[in-house]
Amino acid sequence: MNSSVNRLFDFLRHCPTCYHVIDQIRSEMAQKGYKELFEADEWTLESGGKYFVVRNESSVIAFRIPSGAPDGFMITASHSDSPSFKIKENPEIAVEKAYVKLNVEKYGGMLMFPWFDRPLSVAGRVIVRDGECGFNTKLIDIDKNLCMIPSLAIHMDRNVNDGRALNPQNDMLPIIGDFSAKDTFEDIIADAADVDKKDIIGKDLFLYCKNEPSVWGANDEFISAGHLDDLECVFGCMNGFFDAEASDAVPVFAVFDNEEVGSSTKQGADSTFLGDTLERVAEGVGKSYKQMIASSFMVSADNAHAVHANYTDKADPVNRPYMNGGIVIKYNANQKYTTDAVSQAVFTRICEMAEVPVQHFTNRSDIAGGSTLGNISNTHVSLNTVDIGLAQLAMHSPYETAGAADVDYLIKAMSKFYSLSFVNDGCGKFQLK
Repeated sequence: MNSSVNRLFDFLRHCPTCYHVIDQIRSEMAQKGYKELFEADEWTLESGGKYFVVRNESSVIAFRIPSGAPDGFMITASHSDSPSFKIKENPEIAVEKAYVKLNVEKYGGMLMFPWFDRPLSVAGRVIVRDGECGFNTKLIDIDKNLCMIPSLAIHMDRNVNDGRALNPQNDMLPIIGDFSAKDTFEDIIADAADVDKKDIIGKDLFLYCKNEPSVWGANDEFISAGHLDDLECVFGCMNGFFDAEASDAVPVFAVFDNEEVGSSTKQGADSTFLGDTLERVAEGVGKSYKQMIASSFMVSADNAHAVHANYTDKADPVNRPYMNGGIVIKYNANQKYTTDAVSQAVFTRICEMAEVPVQHFTNRSDIAGGSTLGNISNTHVSLNTVDIGLAQLAMHSPYETAGAADVDYLIKAMSKFYSLSFVNDGCGKFQLK
């Protein structure tokens, strides 16, 4: 197993929820000398300074100030959230004096069948009293096999393999214990937070799969883990950001929450977070924000669909990405993906310079695709943008599959991207430098 895959797996183990993703990024930023800024404070930005700012503990934007007057911004955007089940308020449901199950609801558009018969646990954040009117946020991760959603035996549903619709309220509630259990769910959460349960006054908690990340295949060519969509891109972009050489642009590493539910939150790509931050950076370096945006470029990085060995007809006839085949550029005529001729050309050249292979993805013309961060963010911060990802299978399953070689491809490409600046004269001529 190559070192990048090892490091990706370690990153994934620390990131069961979006809040843990940002906490891990915060830790890595601090280790590399980045200073945390706060939106409520005045910012003083210094030449050569390294900074990051967090919103809602679930989104982050990091950037560096070049030594000279910057041309513009070189931005990557990926997302911290994944489809899951969110724990509802008053979560415990007693079943016939025999079991206790948790009341949950869907977050995002997930594949539900793969959630059966897997060891699951709970992680997220709790809000805790701090004095008379204060509150603290605590992250928790119940690091054990806490619950499971057992399948119904085939003897009781002979037609299950012929296709059955799942009802998330009836079929997808995990068993957490039986009536011999001494601790309630609230006790378990309070113990994990190391507080009295009466002091917990708010919760954002999610189920996650406890299966360990794995390498597999005849030549160890595949990887499987939870949250590859989109933490594989978060990891690759972050490490490219760290590895890059200095350029004439401000490198910006952005990770947004809530992509899986449409991004229309205060911390999502449809929020003001990116624009607010970039405006303050432009102000801090004494440049016009709008002029800087005109010479900026963004890579919207969110994983892509690989051709599936058992469903080859689901892919476009000629644009057919495969795992380990390199970075995928994504296209959609209706602009669900932002890629156009300009951004395609720029990103293709970057990958050529980085010696990284490129693939292409379009949906079949009779299958509607999804959207991602780029087109949503562009409604607030309008700049040249390309949509890319790494080819994977089982997208939106609790245990997804991708190619081991592609992790290094993304790191190399993003390192080259962040080492460049983009100049656009507005008359059809543009260059990387």
